[in-house]
Amino acid sequence: MNDTIYNPLMSQRFRGYLPVVVDVETGGFDAAGDALLEMAAVTLRINERGRLHPAETVFEHVLPFEGARLDPKALALNGIDPFNPLRMAKPEKEALSSLFAPIRAAVKASGCKRAILVGHNAFFDLGFINAAVARCNYKRNPFHPFSTFDTVTLAGLAFGQTVLARAVMAAGIEWDGGQAHGALYDTQKTAELFCHIVNQWEELGAPQPWRHPP
Repeated sequence: MNDTIYNPLMSQRFRGYLPVVVDVETGGFDAAGDALLEMAAVTLRINERGRLHPAETVFEHVLPFEGARLDPKALALNGIDPFNPLRMAKPEKEALSSLFAPIRAAVKASGCKRAILVGHNAFFDLGFINAAVARCNYKRNPFHPFSTFDTVTLAGLAFGQTVLARAVMAAGIEWDGGQAHGALYDTQKTAELFCHIVNQWEELGAPQPWRHPP
């Protein structure tokens, strides 16, 4: 945990949930049977002007669990060599603990009650996180078990784009295709996209009842 300041306004903005942007890279599409290989998360904060910004970034390489499937097509896409010692990958439970600790700290510092996952096709990322939590019998998962914010839907509404690269570029955010399909880069860009859409909505004069709760 660094010295990031979390504005308590966040606890009012999303019904007491702290949005945390997540992306995972995997060995396939089946959360129950395919390997979880990378996890990245970006916590968000509200600044003194009420604008949403990325705060802290956490990234973990993950060792495939015993018996995990590794689809060669998935590995060709994300470029991951699962057993390369230079990855310094951690077993799932250790990686989850390292990822979740700063998220729980950010939830507490924001005065929120729980984290809510933000993702591009968020069901996919949450599915793999939940499957790993279940395999490890992990007891302190900070995320809501099924609710998410999906930037596919938000970008479709805001820009008419659903592919992450196209949505990011439509928002005027820099995109480097050479770094895509890595959990760290995709999470950072998804966080920028989510913040841009939320801030743009408020700049358009949308009602802000969260600033003056009943």
